[in-house]
Amino acid sequence: QVQLVESGGGLVQAGGSLRLSCAASGRTFSTYTMTWFRQAPGKEREFVAGIRWSGIMPYYADSVKGRFTISRDNAKNTVYLQMNSLKAEDTAVYYCAATLKLYSRNQHEYDYWGQGTQVTVSS
Repeated sequence: QVQLVESGGGLVQAGGSLRLSCAASGRTFSTYTMTWFRQAPGKEREFVAGIRWSGIMPYYADSVKGRFTISRDNAKNTVYLQMNSLKAEDTAVYYCAATLKLYSRNQHEYDYWGQGTQVTVSS
């Protein structure tokens, strides 16, 4: 069992930065692929960025590539999402999720979810 708690969301101006954190409970955190998804009002939840247990070769949605960086610290049971050059279209609730699959952009393949943190980018 893994419990996930996100933090770090807030209101920021376009062009600004935020860093999201997702703290996980459970001794097996290091075996999970961790991923950030987001859901904007009236839209489907979408993949943002994922990172395997090793931290090697993170993968990103095209819409955030070059602006967002996902990382993890297995010693702290935490995954991060550094978001730079934020745009109004990045406004959404951001969720972290965990799966034992090595790679997945499909939200239905994720077993554990956090409650979400709101990110609002003003233009």
